[in-house]
Amino acid sequence: MKASSFFTPAQQEVIARAIAEAEHSTSGEIRVHVETSCKGDVLDEAAWLFRRLGMHKTADRNGVLIYLAIKERKFAIIGDTGINSVVPLGFWDEIRDHMKLRFSENLFAEGLAEGIIMTGEQLKEHFPFSKDDINELTDTISFDINKTTE
Repeated sequence: MKASSFFTPAQQEVIARAIAEAEHSTSGEIRVHVETSCKGDVLDEAAWLFRRLGMHKTADRNGVLIYLAIKERKFAIIGDTGINSVVPLGFWDEIRDHMKLRFSENLFAEGLAEGIIMTGEQLKEHFPFSKDDINELTDTISFDINKTTE
């Protein structure tokens, strides 16, 4: 199965709405990227994509990427330096564990949406929403990026 067809259009909309809802309580920026396959270490792939997607360019360096590799059934959650400099060690563990449980039940869209909402809740403590906040990154899911043309 290709990444772009893993979620139905309705599921993609649920995920995009979860991102918009989560970002309504924080200035943090959340993105979801889905790859058909992960050739290397999942955290290395997520870190490469974080930069490739321009997520390191947010004003407060408070972007979060949730990365899924379908074939290998792996995922990662990574935050930018602005987040990692102020949150405690293990900040992502509860979210990761919740998503892992939902994924083990084959509830991928639900697990993602719930993890996204949890991320927004966690981020608002350190990066509260302000009325002049702008959405710096798209809320739609991105899919397979060809690295051979990089």
